[in-house]
Amino acid sequence: MPGKGLGLSTARGFPMTDFNGRTILVTGATGGIGGEIVRRLQAANADVIGAGRDPEKLAVLADETGARTAQFELTSEDEVAGALAGLEPWGVVNCGGFGGEIATPMDTDMEVFDRVMAINARGTMLVTKHAARAMVRLGRGGSIVNVSSQASLVALPGHVSYAASKAAMDSLTRVSALELGPYNIRVNSVHPTVVMTEMSAFYWGRPEIGGAYLEQMPLGRWATEAEIAEPVVFLLSDGASMITGAHLPIDGGFTCR
Repeated sequence: MPGKGLGLSTARGFPMTDFNGRTILVTGATGGIGGEIVRRLQAANADVIGAGRDPEKLAVLADETGARTAQFELTSEDEVAGALAGLEPWGVVNCGGFGGEIATPMDTDMEVFDRVMAINARGTMLVTKHAARAMVRLGRGGSIVNVSSQASLVALPGHVSYAASKAAMDSLTRVSALELGPYNIRVNSVHPTVVMTEMSAFYWGRPEIGGAYLEQMPLGRWATEAEIAEPVVFLLSDGASMITGAHLPIDGGFTCR
């Protein structure tokens, strides 16, 4: 069975995930959401490898969380393959990404478009390719979670490049779920709404943009990093052992309109 040996401990009557030391790779681990995923997985007794491109930020992450780290550029197959060589992953979180620019189809910078696609779509493919090879070889099953976006589910003004890259990621999720299912490897995606970080505030912090957006969201507030991380941990866990090929919005109901 998928996740065999992955226990669920109990605290205060509620099931608590215990990954029993299984190795889970998290890309984009030095970002806000990625870092929170690392912390949540560490708390759930996973052997976490936090991956990123900045060695100084990775060192801080290791000091703060105790996670192992791996440095590589998501767009380089040589670097991805080299970093994953010798690893024995049971799980993967593809959280590394690039937001690109706010632009319409008429004024999109194609160099930016290519970089967004290279990091978000190609990077996810490269990590999945080399991690899945190891997971299949190990024969222990496993779980992959891709951090997509609400932008792949509904049209958002100015997000043409980002949305295209995340829609490509969604297709990778579905096809990978189909191909890897026979090996007891599940593949799912989550679709966060805006987490109001400093990086997000330049656009979503504008009253005419963020205010109008929140008026259309049933829950009417921004997400927190923890609210994105917890569903990721769930989809990795044995509690989701019959879920694969799914796309889970974490968007306060925005995409149900």
